[in-house]
Amino acid sequence: MSEARTRATRGYEVSDLDKRIIEHLQQDGRRAFTQIAVDLGVSEAAVRARTNRLIEKGILQVVGVTDPLKLGFQQWAMIGVKVEAARLIEVAEEIAAFPETDYVVVTAGTYDILVECVAEDNEHLLQFLSERLRKIPGVRDTETFVYLRLMKQSYQWGTR
Repeated sequence: MSEARTRATRGYEVSDLDKRIIEHLQQDGRRAFTQIAVDLGVSEAAVRARTNRLIEKGILQVVGVTDPLKLGFQQWAMIGVKVEAARLIEVAEEIAAFPETDYVVVTAGTYDILVECVAEDNEHLLQFLSERLRKIPGVRDTETFVYLRLMKQSYQWGTR
């Protein structure tokens, strides 16, 4: 979460009703506010206002989640990146700008940054690693973990 988003969420307490609305949207992000309102015993206006506030505060996103492998991409990988300390944030921002990356996080531990990358095929992944990622000033070392099978991906956390 960006610093601006973190500031925006300060002072906003997520209520039990907010959490119940989030649970409904996690089950079906296209569910009508009127149906959620009926299920929760509140007005549609309350559901709409609370959902919009959660989105504005950066607490909630309602998006379509895809499986890259089912869309024709053949390589999906997690990449651990070791970086010169003075360039950590700049490197993370550069990596986040690449269209192949869908997840970039600064970490503590063996790697300074973890990057999830989706590539069309082995050649595209090789090109991304050798011609782009490893050429960023400040990148010292990388280790790539190619996904063989996705066993679980869940977005059902945070409300219980």
